[in-house]
This record gives sequence, structure tokens and C-alpha cells, in this order.
Amino acid sequence: MTIVALEALSFGLGRTARAARAAGHRFVLLTGDRSVYRHELATEGGVDVIDVDTFDPDAVRRALANIPGLAGLINTTDTWSAPAADLAQELGLPGPDPEAVRLLRDKARVRQTLHRAGLSAGTAVAVEPRPASVESVREGVGLPAVLKVSAGTSSRDVWIVHDEEALEVALAEAEERGRAPGGLNGPLFAEPFLPGPLYSAETLSWEGHTRLLGVLSRQTSRRPAVREEAAAFPVALPAGELTAIERWVGDVLAAAGHDQGFAHVEFVLTSRGPELVEINRRIGGALVAEAMCRTLDVNVYEALVDVTLGRRPRLLDAPLRPTGPAVAFVLVYADEPGVLAGWAGLDGLNAFPGAVSWYPVRAPGDAVEHVGDQRGCTGMVLAEATTAELAQHRAWSAATTVRPVMKTAEGM
Repeated sequence: MTIVALEALSFGLGRTARAARAAGHRFVLLTGDRSVYRHELATEGGVDVIDVDTFDPDAVRRALANIPGLAGLINTTDTWSAPAADLAQELGLPGPDPEAVRLLRDKARVRQTLHRAGLSAGTAVAVEPRPASVESVREGVGLPAVLKVSAGTSSRDVWIVHDEEALEVALAEAEERGRAPGGLNGPLFAEPFLPGPLYSAETLSWEGHTRLLGVLSRQTSRRPAVREEAAAFPVALPAGELTAIERWVGDVLAAAGHDQGFAHVEFVLTSRGPELVEINRRIGGALVAEAMCRTLDVNVYEALVDVTLGRRPRLLDAPLRPTGPAVAFVLVYADEPGVLAGWAGLDGLNAFPGAVSWYPVRAPGDAVEHVGDQRGCTGMVLAEATTAELAQHRAWSAATTVRPVMKTAEGM
């Protein structure tokens, strides 16, 4: 029998393949761009790759029809979550309710749903991407506020605005991006700014029961367009606070219609308690899942395979003892657009404490067009320690010595 992934996160293919083999299944990746997975495919075995235009539903259907013994369809991305749910239902495979998936892909609808349920202090207000919308934002959610698009990913098209001048600039930028090729990834909306530190709850659900696997800290840039810089796992919260977060995130996921599989729930711990930023109905991206595997000393992708096959994940009932190290990682961004020539400083990483490792996201020769969001990330530095705080210090100190070397248009 075969388990197929319709695209995937950049990291985790190897662990997914091992989990599939442990369940007695072959693992196949359908992708329109295998260069996204170059690190995993170069270092991990057991992944059969089929090249197909994954934006073409008919091409994907034909590819799936040619795979013998199809037992399950995995999706760990936001972009392909709804198409994967539709295909699973069409083929009679286990999978989530496609309508629930579509709700979770619409950040504005999620905010409005939770506000009606009393689980979000603020709501979402639709906004036309033009400077004249200043008044509707001010009246709808007030200032400071956050502007974002309903189906955004990788921190793209997100603006934090603290005053009317910044709001006008953000709306003008949104209007310009809306006219550019590709446009905005969904309608623009505004929601209240949440003051406090940012975290993510990493959860696993089955038939409406949700288990909190741990909380990840998240550090973002001070730029107006928010860019994720670093993360660490697991955050050491007081037991009572951790229990309250688990209860809150279970209520949030239930209200949003997520009743099976992993969820990566970003939230701000405000003075009033946790407030949702967004829900991703998948395992955490970047090196979040790798951090969980190391800290919990278990291949969490086995739970992904269980859910894909339509059975209760064993991880939901297993003892959760963080017997492995705490883990942190830092994203290394290009300072300017251009073509990546390589990195300076990689050969010195082994001098740092914490079993430091390098995870490249890009390869020499890749064009890096955007540096204001996650698209500008060229790689990640990961470090281990006895606590998440110490791991973060180690990862950050090592990452500051790595510099992407770029060829600009003038130097090409």
C-alpha cells in the first residue's frame, strides 16, 4: 500500500517516509518543484518523487490513479490543504471535512467565528486595499491594528500599524501589491493588534479531543512587515498556565471545526490571557516538527501517518515526557535581493556549543527577490540545550556568524 503527499513542508520528508515504512507503506511525494526539498532528498532516503503540476487538479488525479494501492493522502501545507481534502473525499480516502479546511484557510472568517463564540476579543473587518480605507479600519477595529490577507502564508502581506500615517502607508502598499502580478493572496482585512509575546501551541486532535504537545516561543522582527526570526521549544510555562492554554486551544479548534490531525496555533499571551493570531491545520513548519521530534524523543510524523490512514494517533495517548534536549532555531535572511552565491561562516558553526546544525532553505544560484518576509530566508541554524532559553541563546550566537553572500544585479 502507498501513502502519497501532495506537496509538503520543506523539512520533514525523511521522517515522514520513515513513519510510512514503519506502518508498512511506501511513501510518494507529488511535487511541481522538487528543488523545494533538495536538502531532504539529498540527506534522506525512502522518498519516491513524482513530478506533476500540483496546481492542476486533473494532472494530480491522473498521477494518483497510476499509484497502486493508494491508502492515504497527506497534506502538510496551507496552499494545498483544500485541494488535498477535496481529493481525499473524492477518492474515498480518510481525510478532513473540506468545508472545515476552507474555513481555516480564511483567516478573516476564523476571527469572526471565534469572536461570535466569545473566544476572540476582537473581530475582523474587510478592507479595500486603498488609502481611503483608513476610516473603515479606525472605526472597525481601532488603532493599533494588523492588516493581512485572508489566505496569506509565510508572513507575506502583513502590516502592523500603530497610527494613521503608518496605516495610510500600509494601505498604499497593499494597493500596489494588489495590482502587481499574482496580486494579494485573498481579500485584505483588519483586526486588532495584540500586545504581548508571540507563541504557538503545537497540538494533535482526534474526534474533537485535542492534546497540547508543547508551546513554542516565536521571535519576530521590528520591521513593519513582520518577519519571523527565531523560535524555541518547549517554553517553560507554569503548570496552571499550560493547562489553561491547552483548554483554550481545544475550545478554539473546536469552534473553528478542526477535529482531527495536527494544528499549529499561533497566539499572543496578552494581559487578559491567550488571544489567537491564526490557525494552521497542519504540523508546524520550518523546524518546528524537528524540534518536537528531538525534545519528545519520538517521530511525531507517525501520528501524521495514523491520521492519514484514518486511525486514532497513538501519540494522543502516549506519555509525553520531554526526555530529549530543548531546541531552538534562527532563520538566516539575505540582507538584499539578488542571487545567492553561498554563505560565509558555515565552517565555523561546529565551534559553538549545542550540537549546532545548518538547514539550507536555498541553494547557490537561487534568486532571492523578497527579503521582507520568509521568502528571504536562505537557511536555518539549529541548536540544542537543556532549556529552550539556553538553546535560543546558542542558536542566536551561532547564527550571527553566518552571512548569505549575494550577487546583486550590478555584480552579475
